[in-house]
Amino acid sequence: MEFRRIFDTIPEQFDKYRPCYCPELFDDLIAYAGIGPGKKVLELGPGTGQATTPVLLTGCDYHAIELGENLCARMREKYGGHENFHIIHDDFITHDFGSAAFDLVYSAATIQWIPEEIAFPKILHLLKPGGTLAMMLTRSDYRAPNEALYNRIQQVYAAHFKPETLYQQGKFHYENAANWGYTEFEKREFTGKREMNAEEYVAYCGTHCDHMVIPQPHKSRLFKGLEDAVREHGNRIVFHDTHVLYLAKKPL
Repeated sequence: MEFRRIFDTIPEQFDKYRPCYCPELFDDLIAYAGIGPGKKVLELGPGTGQATTPVLLTGCDYHAIELGENLCARMREKYGGHENFHIIHDDFITHDFGSAAFDLVYSAATIQWIPEEIAFPKILHLLKPGGTLAMMLTRSDYRAPNEALYNRIQQVYAAHFKPETLYQQGKFHYENAANWGYTEFEKREFTGKREMNAEEYVAYCGTHCDHMVIPQPHKSRLFKGLEDAVREHGNRIVFHDTHVLYLAKKPL
């Protein structure tokens, strides 16, 4: 199974343990793009809604396209009661949006699964003149809060992290938006903090695509080692998060 489809096998775990983005990021995005009633928005690959609620609650005409059947069903369970909520179960790469046009197209750690030569031109076509492309992701640091725990976790990974298929993302370059006709490209950063106990940390690690493909017995040994490491260091692991927001505009 290709990595971008594997999350669909764990919708409940994904919903419970994947991190959300800080309120300050959404306040900034909504103000920047002028999102509210009368504005049409498209979210790419919402998963189970880690970046959905603040945008949906503006009263905008919210649309999403989700590759995973189970993730899409989870989204309908959570948001189907909102009249302004619409979701399509399909692949953005091949889906025909017809004449639809959007004031905002945004991605929360999704667009990197789409080749740049498809993502940037297709989104540019879907945006109204002056419309906004927003791309967000989270970078996490658990070394600074506890270096001893960090070093112990690295030992566990060295011994037991043996995935059958290597994760090779990282070829998507957000700053290349300017090369595809977008203007006013910029990067904004916001900070957050997460704390987990050993059990929560292992469940969170279980939502990483490259961890999900580790064969047994390595997978069990890895997760047991991670759990033991956190328990040995006070049963608490802290993440200092940097929420990154990339913004670009379609020219008027």
